Amino acid sequence: MVTPRIVIVGGGAGGLELATRLGRNLGQQGKARIILVDACLTHIWKPLLHEVAAGTINSYEDELNYFAHASQNHFEFQLGRFEGVDRDEKAITLAPLCDSHGKPLASARHLNYDWLVMAIGSTSNDFGTEGAREHCIFLDSRAQADRFQSEFLNMYLRAHAYTDRHDNPPELNIAIVGAGATGVELAAELHHAAHQFAEYGLDGISPSHVNISLIEAADRILPILPEGTSTAARQKLESLGIKVFTRQKITQISQDGLQASSGLFVPASLKVWSAGIKAPDFMKDLSGLETNHINQLITQPTLQTTRDPHIFAMGDCGSCTLPGSSRPVPPRAQTAHQQASYLLKALPRHIAGKPVADFRFQDKGSLVSLNSSAVGVLMGSIAVQGKLARIMYISLYRLHQVAIHGFFKTAVLFCKDILSSKSRPEIKLH
Repeated sequence: MVTPRIVIVGGGAGGLELATRLGRNLGQQGKARIILVDACLTHIWKPLLHEVAAGTINSYEDELNYFAHASQNHFEFQLGRFEGVDRDEKAITLAPLCDSHGKPLASARHLNYDWLVMAIGSTSNDFGTEGAREHCIFLDSRAQADRFQSEFLNMYLRAHAYTDRHDNPPELNIAIVGAGATGVELAAELHHAAHQFAEYGLDGISPSHVNISLIEAADRILPILPEGTSTAARQKLESLGIKVFTRQKITQISQDGLQASSGLFVPASLKVWSAGIKAPDFMKDLSGLETNHINQLITQPTLQTTRDPHIFAMGDCGSCTLPGSSRPVPPRAQTAHQQASYLLKALPRHIAGKPVADFRFQDKGSLVSLNSSAVGVLMGSIAVQGKLARIMYISLYRLHQVAIHGFFKTAVLFCKDILSSKSRPEIKLH
């Protein structure tokens, strides 16, 4: 009997968790060959990217190497950028592999599959706003977060080297478009980082001269959360000196700042776009599969795509509307986690030709970090905020680590983080 091949494209939270758990189950027992494909060599949990951008965590210390992890968990890893799928041949195409200088390392490759899981995630949706791509930094990947952190730090280094800074203290204007979880968390983290720079002697830019603006087109920030929680988050941000603008649709972005349809102009030298999501553009015409207006693959309640039962979509790149619901399940990290747990049980049943139950989503709430505190709602109605909410927020990352490393290794990593925090600066200074 030929061993079935399960190919998972995308090593984000959901894809990596699924590959890891299938490897420990089917892969270790020789019941299936599990192959994970990603364009990067390492993984970092996407909800941490705002901390990477602010420099409050070092991405090199929190990353996971796919090759090493695959060898420890009985699956294979293929480095490559997904280019397309041939449904007739049941094969995906990976783009030519090049080094950092563009020198070819390998030509385009084909990987055959019996079952394909698309877990590519999402990118920010700029809605075609003029100047967004040219002048904003997006936080869709670790590389983009590292770029922001580098530019943020360089501004402080230039100010520090300016000997006459006390005569004319420079200002740093930062604008964040989109007051969802990422935008709100980044604003709070940057405020903290500004004070940390000053503590470490990079005081050429005073924290009082760091102007952070958060701009939202909706009536309030964090629109997915209850109004009371949204109000509490806004009050906290404004108490930190962060300017919050709502009902402001950005229509044009230039080198100098952002223009809103209302006439408001927000000056900014550092600009971040964190408003809206969409699946990558190449998903729109992916081998005739059904997609929606933001390029997500439309799936059945079993997470199988509507036009090919051998292709699944999970996480942000899929749109799954469950029976009795008028809206798709939300594109959150908890959705990807629950879908990984579902496919862990469903895929062996598909392989065996057995019936499979529909995916069921449990909304366990949402938490948003405000650096030393957090706000959110649990189980749909229980509002939480403050240090308790912050502890709960931190536990989400530990639960992700448990899913991919197990309890023992996660405990070791937790102890390592506590010990190293006593000997390293609170902010990345290089």
